[in-house]
Amino acid sequence: MSADVSVRTAPAAWVATGALLCAVTGGVIMASYAPRRPPLAAPLVLALVGLAALAGAYGWLARTRGFAWSSYVRVFRWALLAYVIASALIEFAFVRDHTRGAPLFVVSLLLVDFALSVPMTIATTVASFAD
Repeated sequence: MSADVSVRTAPAAWVATGALLCAVTGGVIMASYAPRRPPLAAPLVLALVGLAALAGAYGWLARTRGFAWSSYVRVFRWALLAYVIASALIEFAFVRDHTRGAPLFVVSLLLVDFALSVPMTIATTVASFAD
């Protein structure tokens, strides 16, 4: 049964990876302008697309029958802890570089996308092959 579930959950992991791509691309754009004020349109669109993709991936998983939620949660919470710490350190670097206002808000959205997409990809992959 786990092979059947892995086939059905594979798009969720790929969509979460696409959300990660949005977060990294937006983050690179924002970081390339630090400490100057960056243009916010492209990074904001990337953040919103990434967060929407994550919402869609979670919707996909919620409708998957036979998904190993206990394995997913166990892996997700530890990966989330690691990526929240990494995101907090990146946020601190932007604050330390005197990023304020709207640019800091966009960076924060991108970091939320980053902190959620990687653990979701990891946990979905593990849970897809769990018994």
